[in-house]
Amino acid sequence: MAYFNTVWDFLVAQLGPLGPYYAMGLLGLLLVLGTIPIVLNRPDDPVDRLKRQKKKNPDHGKDKAADQPTLRYKERGPNLDKFASFLEPQDQAAFSGAQLKLVQAGYRNKNAVRTMHFLQFALAIGFLIVGVLVALARIDSATMQSTLLTILIPAGVGYYLPGYWVERRRQTRQANLTEGFPDALDLMLVCIEAGQSLDQSIMRVAEEIRPGFPDLADEFLIVANEMKAGKDRVNVLRDMGERAGSQDISAFVTVLIQSASFGTSISDALRIYASEMRDKRVMRAEEKANKLPTKLTLGTMMFTLPPLLIILIGPSIYNIYVMLAVGKS
Repeated sequence: MAYFNTVWDFLVAQLGPLGPYYAMGLLGLLLVLGTIPIVLNRPDDPVDRLKRQKKKNPDHGKDKAADQPTLRYKERGPNLDKFASFLEPQDQAAFSGAQLKLVQAGYRNKNAVRTMHFLQFALAIGFLIVGVLVALARIDSATMQSTLLTILIPAGVGYYLPGYWVERRRQTRQANLTEGFPDALDLMLVCIEAGQSLDQSIMRVAEEIRPGFPDLADEFLIVANEMKAGKDRVNVLRDMGERAGSQDISAFVTVLIQSASFGTSISDALRIYASEMRDKRVMRAEEKANKLPTKLTLGTMMFTLPPLLIILIGPSIYNIYVMLAVGKS
């Protein structure tokens, strides 16, 4: 800290009270200018080259490919493609982990990882600018340490705010999936016992539970569409358990896979598992009810005990204070 104080005093002596801020602004500008050549020298994507060729020759192949649907969807954020090397983890394991976390939070867009990192960068810069403005407003009475905290703390908050939002959204979504899953199992069991196949029952359950549990309905709808597209059922169910991130749904996927592997009745497996899920939901409700008195103890002590002590002991303390005052006089 002594080294920073020396540098701070030197900049103030050379450039005036705003000298350290000028130096920090110049350093940030140099960092931005240093990254521009790296971004501009990034190799072109083959898809971008094809797009440029298509713009140069718009009539080429028009007769052959007239009215044919394209195989690629139009991306909503093509402006962030040139910054992909900075806005996406280069490690495949880190990228897969971030993508899985966003999918579990309900963000299934292809560019979700890139968008989240862009928001982290943008909010960090924006909050940093706000911190600099606040520090400039109180520069006369602020020390170096308080000035640095005023600048760096908002930048850190802005950087971690998108990650905190995604984590909260992920936890809320997993709680909603766990809450609605026993009802979905009961509906699925009724559909299968009525003679419908597993694919048809999943579609029907997705339609019926959408008003109450839209996230769970989306998961079942994705499973039904992937099965219709011809994807292997085992892989589809495993992907569902991975996307949901819920222990109950992962166990349900394991039950279905084992039932299909050993050739047992799916309805019998669902009946047993649905009964266990109902019992588990009741136990979770009882657990929350048993935790409630403990959580209320702190509130009771804070809001009930102090007023009671004031009412009971307050008059005695006041009388003692009056007697002491009279005795001294």
